[in-house]
Amino acid sequence: MTSCFQAPEDAWQRLSSGDGAKGPRVYDWASARLPAISFFDGNTPTHHRWVLARRSLTTPHELAYYFAYAPVTCTVADLAKVAGTRWAIEECFQAAKSECGLDQYEVRRYTGWYRHITLAMLAHAFLTGLAADEAAKGAAETTPPAGSSPSPWQRSGGSWTLSGPVLNPNALPETTH
Repeated sequence: MTSCFQAPEDAWQRLSSGDGAKGPRVYDWASARLPAISFFDGNTPTHHRWVLARRSLTTPHELAYYFAYAPVTCTVADLAKVAGTRWAIEECFQAAKSECGLDQYEVRRYTGWYRHITLAMLAHAFLTGLAADEAAKGAAETTPPAGSSPSPWQRSGGSWTLSGPVLNPNALPETTH
């Protein structure tokens, strides 16, 4: 299979697109800056359009392509790192689906869907912030000080649970006269 991106061999740069589960994710990257469009970019463009090609080190005939629109100061290494963030974004959406019900909408109109998505992503951002705060405190400080009530937020694995007081279903509510 011939590729539409026939970059010369010296155009390829070996760069990391970020850390993965097994260390840095290193690929060969080739880039080409696309011509400016004077109607959009004006006489002195502040951004450039790029086409990137990523080639695996083990199977160099398989290529992945990216289009980018980045400030003129951006380097190919910067573009490769941004392209590598795709995995983090996908993990974020997967976590929002499983933790916050991002995919559990049953709406008929755009407004309802938009509200659901907005609230689910807000909840996910809130929980992520709480998790980051807890991680910053460190494992030694997770025990509440003596005399204080434990937090209703409990971490279990990679997710959070909000617990409330346990009510006795047989207890009658107190009445005041």
